[in-house]
Amino acid sequence: MIKYNTNYPGIDDLRNKAQKKIPGFAFEYLDGGCNEDVNLHKNTSELRDVELKPLYLTKHTKSDLKTNLFGHTYDAPFGISPIGLQGLMWPNAPKILAKAAFENNIPFILSTVTTASIEEIGEITEGRAWFQLYHPADNSLRDDLIKRAEAAKYPVLVILSDVPTFGYRPRDIRNGLGMPPKMTFKNMLQIAGKPEWALRTLINGQPEFANMKPYMPKGLNMKELGLYMNKTFAGRLNEEKIKPIRDKWRGKLVIKGVASEEDAETAIKLGLDGIIVSNHGGRQLDAGESAIKSLEHIAKKYKDQITIMMDSGIRSGPDIARTLATGAAFAFLGRTFMYGVSALGQEGGQHVISILKTQLQQVMEQICCETTGDFEKHLIKKNS
Repeated sequence: MIKYNTNYPGIDDLRNKAQKKIPGFAFEYLDGGCNEDVNLHKNTSELRDVELKPLYLTKHTKSDLKTNLFGHTYDAPFGISPIGLQGLMWPNAPKILAKAAFENNIPFILSTVTTASIEEIGEITEGRAWFQLYHPADNSLRDDLIKRAEAAKYPVLVILSDVPTFGYRPRDIRNGLGMPPKMTFKNMLQIAGKPEWALRTLINGQPEFANMKPYMPKGLNMKELGLYMNKTFAGRLNEEKIKPIRDKWRGKLVIKGVASEEDAETAIKLGLDGIIVSNHGGRQLDAGESAIKSLEHIAKKYKDQITIMMDSGIRSGPDIARTLATGAAFAFLGRTFMYGVSALGQEGGQHVISILKTQLQQVMEQICCETTGDFEKHLIKKNS
């Protein structure tokens, strides 16, 4: 039987607790979108327009969450999305989440710009984590990051495509988390008001870009760090940049940030193994389409040609069910897991996984769905 903390039975409970436990600038970095947050809210609201049909008089034996993806059978059809600067929200967050993912046999995707290294997460997950590559401007840096992921036995490399430029995020600018970053008096007051966060950060050290540490000049101040990161990751992904990665990487290769049929076609043409339909959690293009709308078009046309996954806007077990019913083979969640670890620390990852499994199992049994591949049979199609 799955167990979880009954004081926080819902994701909203965790979000509320996280908001109380971490400084305002850290919570707003996690919780916000870009510009006016239009697409941030559309991601979830339009996902929740998806309806499923229950079959109450049909014979049903059991509902099984196990899902095969890229030759590995995971215990559930969801994983943990890559998030940058996770240690800013809660110290050791990527290690906590990677450990929970490994113990529950679901995938954890490590971001290039988070606060734990390829090697640390590889050790924790015994080589089961995935690595998301922010494509550097320098090819030698790209090649070294790929070699490190290969040496740590990561089975899947995820290329990030939807950050040709950093999103315009008013909250982060006000809070001094733009590029270059700065620490304001307001931020220091917020830190003083969150003593547990402050103490744990003091013990574990200031968050840093752990994967980039071997390449960065020593002694950079915050302004110099911002300029370095902007210069290092400047540029747009294109076919010419993807081809050499496909040639070098022996494992499964996935592109994240696909939001159009044109990009899906390119991924197929280049021989990629999968795509993650995503709009970066609504943090990049406010005028864009919600992730579920993009998935609907892309899955309808390309589902039989490439493995299609989705993130952005997914918050709960029912949301995972809606995503799978719309045509995704797998779902990834980011903010949901960060709410959990920010609220409950070491227990946060395990708790969120337990909630999601329980919720998803209940939906499957309610609608008479035996496997995660059967969700599409329960989709109520609407005239558009």
